[in-house]
Amino acid sequence: MPRYNAAFEIHVHGEIALLPEVGFEQIQEALKPLWKYAGARSLADGATSAYEEEPGILFDPKEHKLQLCWTVAGEDDFRQAADDMCMNLNELAKTGAAIEVTFYDVEFDEEEDGENESRDDFVMLFVGPDPAAIMQVQRDLLVQDVVNMMERHFDGAELGGVVAEIDKLFSQRFDALVNSLDVGRTPRGSGGSGSGSGHGGGGGRRPRHLH
Repeated sequence: MPRYNAAFEIHVHGEIALLPEVGFEQIQEALKPLWKYAGARSLADGATSAYEEEPGILFDPKEHKLQLCWTVAGEDDFRQAADDMCMNLNELAKTGAAIEVTFYDVEFDEEEDGENESRDDFVMLFVGPDPAAIMQVQRDLLVQDVVNMMERHFDGAELGGVVAEIDKLFSQRFDALVNSLDVGRTPRGSGGSGSGSGHGGGGGRRPRHLH
């Protein structure tokens, strides 16, 4: 049901490339944590944003793409709904993608004098078919942020070494993840299955750029 006295306005923003075979029913099920949180009975009922100027939740079957620009009233418990959505989308994503979730404190007033601080918060979530795809998105976003900041002081051509160090860090993280999956993997023929990661499936090839 609608949360009329909710502490936050929560905005979800992102674009996810989907596998070509993904259909509406799969998207509806994957996004169930969102539309149920909004008090809707279906994706069609819950896809509309709280703000008319926002497109809401859009599934483009021709372009195999899911677009999120959607606001809902809520509390901190929305974080669990967002995590559940990401786990569901991992199975449908063609490539890695980032999803931004912003919590706006509806009670905070910048013009009021007082000691109260805003409870605004921002969370970046990631989805992808495997850990390599997710790490690729994380790597690309970090490189973009670092380069944009350092280009205020250095020419872009001078930053190759910085990018190489970022790649090295992600290579170490990826190798550590693969090693942990290998340790937890059940031997062939034992009837078990290998371990997976929290976001994205287990294994996978090394992300590009990470040598």
